[in-house]
Amino acid sequence: MKQLLIASLLALAATPLLADQPSAACAAKRARIESEISQAQAQGRQQQLAGLQKALRANQSHCTDALLAAERESDIQKATKKVAEREQKLKKAQAKGDPQKIAHQQGELDKARSDLTEAQKPLLP
Repeated sequence: MKQLLIASLLALAATPLLADQPSAACAAKRARIESEISQAQAQGRQQQLAGLQKALRANQSHCTDALLAAERESDIQKATKKVAEREQKLKKAQAKGDPQKIAHQQGELDKARSDLTEAQKPLLP
C-alpha cells in the first residue's frame, strides 16, 4: 500500500514536467522554423526574419498537435484548389494553342503540384 502511494505521488509530481514538453510534431515544426531563421539571417532577409521570429514565438506558446493537423488540412485544401485552377488555365492555354502560354501554365501547374506534395507530407520527418 505504501509503495502504491509513493508511486502515485511520483506520477503526480512528474505530470507538470511532462505537460511542459512539446509534442514531437511541434518540436519538428520549431526546428524547421529555427533552420529558416538561420538561413534568413545568413542572407540578410530582415522582413522574412521578423515573420519567422513571430512564427517561432507562436509555436512556442500555442502549438498543439490538433492545431498543426488543422493547419495541415487547410494547406492541403488550398493547394488542391490551386492545382485545379492551374489545370483549368493550362487547358485554356492548350485550347488557344499558344506554345508560350502553354509552357508558362505548365510551369505554374508543376509548381502548384509541388506545393501540394509538400503540404501532404507528414507532420513528423
